[in-house]
Amino acid sequence: MSEDPERRLAAIVSADVVGYSRLMGLDEVGTLESLRTHRRELIDPKIAEHGGRIVKTMGDGLLLEFPSVVAAVKCAMAMQNGMVARNADMSDDAAIRFRVGIHLGDVIIDGDDIHGDGVNIAARVQEVAEPDGICVTADVYRQVETRLGVSFASLGDRTLKNIAQPAGLYALRLERDGEQQSKSPDLSAPDPSQEILYCSAPDGTTLAYAITGEGSPVVKAATWLSHLEYDWKSVVWSHLWRALSAQHKLIRYDERGNGLSDARPKQMTFEAWVEDLETVVDAAGVERFDLLGISQGVAVSIAYAVRHPERVSHLVLHGGYAQGWRNFDRPDLEARQEALMTLMKDGRGKRLLPFASCSPRSFCQARTPSRRRCSTSSSGFPRQPKTPPVSTMFLVISMWRNYCRK
Repeated sequence: MSEDPERRLAAIVSADVVGYSRLMGLDEVGTLESLRTHRRELIDPKIAEHGGRIVKTMGDGLLLEFPSVVAAVKCAMAMQNGMVARNADMSDDAAIRFRVGIHLGDVIIDGDDIHGDGVNIAARVQEVAEPDGICVTADVYRQVETRLGVSFASLGDRTLKNIAQPAGLYALRLERDGEQQSKSPDLSAPDPSQEILYCSAPDGTTLAYAITGEGSPVVKAATWLSHLEYDWKSVVWSHLWRALSAQHKLIRYDERGNGLSDARPKQMTFEAWVEDLETVVDAAGVERFDLLGISQGVAVSIAYAVRHPERVSHLVLHGGYAQGWRNFDRPDLEARQEALMTLMKDGRGKRLLPFASCSPRSFCQARTPSRRRCSTSSSGFPRQPKTPPVSTMFLVISMWRNYCRK
């Protein structure tokens, strides 16, 4: 009969470099030297100062153990704040940024190494953290919530990969110099420039996407009847894109069949829409981002989040629907919608009075006929497929104003 392994309760910290593969691809020698310097001058001294030890390194990551959960959180805060300061003058292609996850749990002792669910949970919690951020489990939160004078945002219960039970998670809010001044965007600042780029979907369809602003990335899923250049100047949309670009790196793209993307794509399906979002995200080089879905983009955003939960930090949905008009079992409604789509398809690019009157009236009821004619879009009107049932493991719904000011 084998002996029971030695166990102890410990605060486990998992830290991982954001986008390490991309950084190594850009500059292997420089990335390794920068990481060694950060460890020698900041990270290792902070671990020792707070009574922790380095259990192991994994190239782009660290596994740490602390006898005190308060000390573990204090060390993580000092490390992350120190890294933000050191990265202040660095470009995105050179900055070393960490995600940190902390769990309080039972570990199995194996010489200088540790094993068990506690270690696995800490590693999975780290994956949920924002770049430069710290995410902790409910066990850690209960121990430190009144002891450190810091605040936390509840992330709810999350199902973590290869972990049997859902875990309650909290994001630690790190107050940094200048943060208060940056919470409200400066709308008096000049408009940021819009860079328009192109990429190809798996079926060869060319997609146009635009990048504006700097900061944590926000990706907007495409919606029908869009045009990157016109929307940037539109009285309907421009103030929203400007507010988001004041604090974030905003990535938008024209749906296939619309705007600057291919006018006549090879296919128009829900699967193609999701693949287009995957294509644009990869082309833009963002690994983890807030995903914004509006109207038709809501279903696409949810489907993407289900497929790639590790890449979506927040899911922001506005004006979506659970099922489309094709699922209402209303023959009269379906007949009217089909007739409208036929009219729009036939009238695209033509000076037809019924099209010029009917199309804008559907969306701009309060406008005069002359102003409706001026606003008539030449974009395509793709057939809306039935949205398949999707389930998602996390969902964050925010109001526009709150999100633009966060």
